[in-house]
Amino acid sequence: MTQHTKTKVFSHELENWLNGNTPKTLGGLRDVFAEKSFAITFILLMAVPALPIPTGGITHVFEIIVMLMSFQMMLGFQKFWLPKKLQKTKLKSLTHPKTVNRITRIVQWFERHSKPRLAETIQKKAFVSVSAGIIFIFTLGAFLSPPFSGLDTLPALGVVVLSLGLLLEDIFVVILGIIFGVLGIALSVFLGDTIILFIHSCVTSVESVCRQVVK
Repeated sequence: MTQHTKTKVFSHELENWLNGNTPKTLGGLRDVFAEKSFAITFILLMAVPALPIPTGGITHVFEIIVMLMSFQMMLGFQKFWLPKKLQKTKLKSLTHPKTVNRITRIVQWFERHSKPRLAETIQKKAFVSVSAGIIFIFTLGAFLSPPFSGLDTLPALGVVVLSLGLLLEDIFVVILGIIFGVLGIALSVFLGDTIILFIHSCVTSVESVCRQVVK
């Protein structure tokens, strides 16, 4: 059985894990998926800001974890390390049936339409390290996006798709993820400044009105 054939059933493995009775924690995910745990964790945690999934205010926590893990991936770690407290972080926002369905449908779509392209290049340590650096940048972009603006969606989607490209060993999917991420960062920089200026203008106007009322 080829590596790609094994990877093709990843969506079923993921769905079984999300629907199973085992504790849904970061540590549990690492133990189950072993060497694939980096890419899979990036996909799951960044699916939260990338998709319309109820977050319960945990988005930034997930992004910080992804940045920490991507730094470890740059250094050549085979499995991610997290403090015990973070290993016990429960992934409740990912276990809702609708959420499981959305994530597995996306993964299955890429599984159907991908095939190994430049797989040997993707497996090289240098390529993995560079990819981890790009994931770090995109995640940082999502983290710094203005709150409630939706500008974190494309950078987060870039991380999800790029990680799928690494998992499926398809350079086209990797490039697609990079395109999503770069567009997201560009929009965040341009529109983020516009949103901040608009908010500042609104606050200034409200302050001016309040002063006039007081007078």
